[in-house]
Amino acid sequence: MAKRLTCDVVVVGAGMVGAACALYAARSGLDVRVVDRGPVAGGTTGAGEGNLLVSDKEPGPELELALLSARLWAELADELGAAVEYEPKGGLVVASTPGALGALLSFAEAQQAAGVMAGPVGEDELRELEPHVAPGMAGGVHYPQDAQVMPALAAAHLIRACGARLHTGRTVTGVLRTADGAVLGVRTDHGEIHAPAVVNAAGTWGGDLAALAGVHLPVLPRRGFVLVTEPLPRMVRHKVYAADYVSDVASDSAALRASPVVEGTAAGPVLIGATRERVGFDRSLSLQAVRALAFGAIGLFPFLEQVRALRTYAGFRPYLPDHLPAIGPDPRVPGLYHACGHEGAGIGLATGTGQLIARALTGKTADLDPEPFRPDRFGTGEARPASGGDIP
Repeated sequence: MAKRLTCDVVVVGAGMVGAACALYAARSGLDVRVVDRGPVAGGTTGAGEGNLLVSDKEPGPELELALLSARLWAELADELGAAVEYEPKGGLVVASTPGALGALLSFAEAQQAAGVMAGPVGEDELRELEPHVAPGMAGGVHYPQDAQVMPALAAAHLIRACGARLHTGRTVTGVLRTADGAVLGVRTDHGEIHAPAVVNAAGTWGGDLAALAGVHLPVLPRRGFVLVTEPLPRMVRHKVYAADYVSDVASDSAALRASPVVEGTAAGPVLIGATRERVGFDRSLSLQAVRALAFGAIGLFPFLEQVRALRTYAGFRPYLPDHLPAIGPDPRVPGLYHACGHEGAGIGLATGTGQLIARALTGKTADLDPEPFRPDRFGTGEARPASGGDIP
């Protein structure tokens, strides 16, 4: 018979969000275990670019969470910065036409009122910040709070730093509940783990885990590709993207959306994103998407036309219909907490999410209003798995 384990909290999912939930829960004095069907960062986190952004978020709940997360990431950088390749490089959003620049400046002005540091950049100053950017751009906005980490390293180091017991290679097959419906832990293919609290940090499979607990959470996958170039000297200094990236992030279209996002890395390769499309869990290579990435990146940095792309990879961003994550306790199932549905912002929003979960677990007041992230805001629906594969 498999050994029954006992702890205070089971976090399902060893990606970046799960790692942050484990970290802040453990540092609140809780005994934590992390369970995943694969390795650490084996899902969406391992296919991410590591963006920690405030620049792409309009005023509202997600921006408040991003600002909180940015502060927490900066604190963690003092402890883990070099190990996770934390780079406070700043972001640069560029506009190719005067009309696009006007809209971008208005957007930035609203962000500034909400607490974002943002400064307008003229055409001449653009080339001072990014000497290799394409000529003829109308201008842009500089966001010094934007940063980057290496996501797989970050998830691994956060789990190590918190001391949580890690159980990889274990698929969750059920959520255990008491006779009165409260959470009692999880059942895995290697036995049961008993705990009074379960955190659903299963990313794209968060809806499937919710269904195992008998509740509806409409998390769906949105596929995205990233191109990786050969190692280069630091040719791109900031995270640089075109102004239309923000509208692509907010789009509800199922069709392919592509807008250039270009950034250098500490290891040398340039990362080129970002595409978004709803194709279920189809991992097939899309030449259309890859060509759109390459074309857009060359439009921002013409030197890339002569650079070799060594590989491309795809990941699935877990999104919810209103583009806000589900964070916090689920009133339908006592002891069930959700931390999923962050779409492409999970790396950046992970720390704030982890702190919110830890505060909820320990009954402490959150640093921001958690109401917009309520997991039950989508109604009852039908608690049925989305046929996306095994749950972490």
